[in-house]
Amino acid sequence: MTTTAFITTFPDIPRILTAFAEWLACFVCILSIRPKMNRTRFAAVSIPFLILQSVYMIVTDGFDGILWNLCMTGAVLLMYFYIRICTEITGNAAVCCCGSAFITSEFAASFAWQIWCYIYDLFRPGMFFWRIAVIALVYGLVFLIMWKLNRSIFSAEEELNVSGRETIIVVISAVLIFAVSNLGFLSVDLPFAGRDSLEIFNMRTLVDLGGVAILYAYQSQWRSAQIQRELETIQTILHSQYEQYKQAERTVDLINYRYHDLKNHIIALRADGNDSQRHEYLDKLEQEIHDYEALNKTGNQVLDTLLTSKNLRCMQHKIDMTCVIDGTLFDSMDVMDICSIFGNALDNAIECELKIEDYSKRMIHVDAFSEKSFLIIRFENYFEGNINFERGIPVTTKTEKSLHGYGLKSLRYTVHKYRGEVQIDTEDNWFSLRILIPREIS
Repeated sequence: MTTTAFITTFPDIPRILTAFAEWLACFVCILSIRPKMNRTRFAAVSIPFLILQSVYMIVTDGFDGILWNLCMTGAVLLMYFYIRICTEITGNAAVCCCGSAFITSEFAASFAWQIWCYIYDLFRPGMFFWRIAVIALVYGLVFLIMWKLNRSIFSAEEELNVSGRETIIVVISAVLIFAVSNLGFLSVDLPFAGRDSLEIFNMRTLVDLGGVAILYAYQSQWRSAQIQRELETIQTILHSQYEQYKQAERTVDLINYRYHDLKNHIIALRADGNDSQRHEYLDKLEQEIHDYEALNKTGNQVLDTLLTSKNLRCMQHKIDMTCVIDGTLFDSMDVMDICSIFGNALDNAIECELKIEDYSKRMIHVDAFSEKSFLIIRFENYFEGNINFERGIPVTTKTEKSLHGYGLKSLRYTVHKYRGEVQIDTEDNWFSLRILIPREIS
């Protein structure tokens, strides 16, 4: 009976394979977050980085001790710059992504090379072809899983808010994982050193695999905590808009009482005397009251109250606000959701108009209608200057940016509850926020 002989002394991993694993880990990481450039520019940046990483790793082959550690540090820096150049994430987030990518690349290279060495004797005929095939298969599997994990943790629409503490933890973890996985390469005279290459590779591959699991578990945990904090903030904004609505409801009710009293006073004044100037003044006053009476009568009491409140604020700041809304389309929508959509959108529009010095240009238009089984809500307002966007949200010019974008996030969160979508555009000094929500057709 014959047995297959496996390699018992593993050769070192070819540096070109390590370089390709490092580059590929960064490439997958960037795709998961979404590159900040188009495909052509991304390719134009990625290819030179692959060449640079490969040349660097080949040139530094054969270094030992401190020089080897310095060379690995240089390779990690190249990975960091690649991620930083191709994405819009912060430095802390780039460090965390780089740490995970580096450990994943270490695992992929070690695992692929170990698998190849185990089955080496089976594929001696056509060895080069089979080596490429085996390594490509292992790399493909490892980095496909990495891409899936990244997509579950990171969102292309949400900013990665990574604190300094979280960054330090990831860096220390990556360094320790790398150090432990390479303990076997120490001199045999030192503690923890491996005695044969099979033992060394087994330890290295398993430690790297455990390190990948630890880093992704930690990143998943802090990402979940970040999402929870954002949801809590959004819920706070939702309740704030609802409280504003309740306050507006009380204010509008009080105004309505005053309106009826004033109407009766006008009737009494008309009956007293025939002075033409008094009649002219009373006619004008009555017309203004009639305009208020017809103001924001959409057919939905919640919308009427909310829009009246916002319109009164617009009148106070000389903002021309017009509304064409079929309020019956919102009869099935929750009160808090109506407040979230219209409250946040109009607050942002009013805030924008207050920056315009020319009162004649302060304009807001709102309309809501049904078209082809969709509820369409559109908010438009005039703006001056330039509006920059980051992850689909206008960048604030305020000094205090901690709560920036949460109004629109709250609005999006509400719209997504109804399986709708939000689209923001700017054209010819008009800012447009468009909402499409599918209607339930009975």
